[in-house]
Amino acid sequence: MTTTARATIHVDVPRADVWHAITDPDTIARYLFGSRVETDWQEGSPIRYRGEWEGKPYEDKGTILEVVPGERLVSSYYSPLSGKPDVPESYQTVSYLLADDAGGTEVTITQDGCADTAEAERMSENWGMTLGSLKSVVEET
Repeated sequence: MTTTARATIHVDVPRADVWHAITDPDTIARYLFGSRVETDWQEGSPIRYRGEWEGKPYEDKGTILEVVPGERLVSSYYSPLSGKPDVPESYQTVSYLLADDAGGTEVTITQDGCADTAEAERMSENWGMTLGSLKSVVEET
């Protein structure tokens, strides 16, 4: 059985500002635990996340699956820190979805392919923290 992690937040900025925040490597580092992201944001291109988590360096990776500027960014995702082998079955799908919402933007992140409900709940909490940080970064201007 697989389940989906989900987190949603309202931010008081237009979608264009949120889109910039989720595709600009310097801004990403500010809300995604210092991760450095490398990609060209084109469908089919690789994406890599490098950083340090709990004192250990990591390099997560995936492929950009869908790009609809201002609306949707979808990629596959694999982390060696998961303890799973680097095989197709170990990759998950992470989606950023943006929608107009009461003069601002509703941002939803989903992560498909969680092994069980416990993993989905844990990832939902992590994405909730990430969205809280994103909100702080994009609303500070």
